[in-house]
Amino acid sequence: MTARFDFGGVELTRIVEAEGPLLRPAEIFPDSTPEAIQANLDWLVPRFYDPASDRLVISIQSFLLKSRGRLILVDTCVGDCKARVRPDFDRQHWGWLDRLQATGVRPEDIDIVVSTHLHVDHVGWHTRLVGGAWVPTFPNARYLFTHEEWAYWKEHEGHPELVRTGDYVGDSVLPVFEAGLADLVDMDHRIDEAIRLVPAPGHTPGHVAVEIQGEHQRVLLTGDAFHHPLQCCYPQWSTRFCADPDHARRTRQSLLEACARDGTLVLPAHFPAPTAGHIRRAAPEDEHEFRFEFQKLL
Repeated sequence: MTARFDFGGVELTRIVEAEGPLLRPAEIFPDSTPEAIQANLDWLVPRFYDPASDRLVISIQSFLLKSRGRLILVDTCVGDCKARVRPDFDRQHWGWLDRLQATGVRPEDIDIVVSTHLHVDHVGWHTRLVGGAWVPTFPNARYLFTHEEWAYWKEHEGHPELVRTGDYVGDSVLPVFEAGLADLVDMDHRIDEAIRLVPAPGHTPGHVAVEIQGEHQRVLLTGDAFHHPLQCCYPQWSTRFCADPDHARRTRQSLLEACARDGTLVLPAHFPAPTAGHIRRAAPEDEHEFRFEFQKLL
């Protein structure tokens, strides 16, 4: 469950924790309708939607970047052994760390960990259980968090999101700060000549995308600005988990327009394999303005 892409100067490897039917459309998209799902079955089934369970196919994955001799890990999924309210996430043993190490990378080799945002399915492997305590999984890495994101989550006790999911800030984020491995950065922080953060707020206040300027093309890891290809057809559909749904809609619309105009290769955090693709403007006779065209790279 890994795939490797080379963009010229930057190599990217997808490391998948889990992929399959997970959420009902109405559970994640309050504005969705059964009629909209039925109208798109020709391309949704079987790759992106399972009619038998009425669930959208979702990927939970990380992106490992190799750039300028450094290893940069973007998002760290749900994690193992963690008590979560959602049964799908509770005390799992998915083997993500084994898949990372199967690429030839050890946890101690990681130089930088980037969090597009601080949700339960993006920070789980920030820590792992050792001797009954949660400790940073990547002991030699600097973990990057935006100022805006940490300001939103640092007073986390009783936060509605944590009541819904379980206290992942306590077991997956605070230990990183306590170990002195956290760096607070601006939302447009540049990591190196080829990689920088791009503000993409709305899903959370400090949510960012990660831009890669390879020798061959521009690439954008969009985090949770998109959860499913349906949002390219229906950009007005924000998720139930968005902190500011209206801002998330505006961000998504802006990304659709910019990526379609510039030919940017897009890798959203939760699109199933092969994940990568381009935003295309639909034909004039199509009822939707945009569509997502998947591209298998390697």
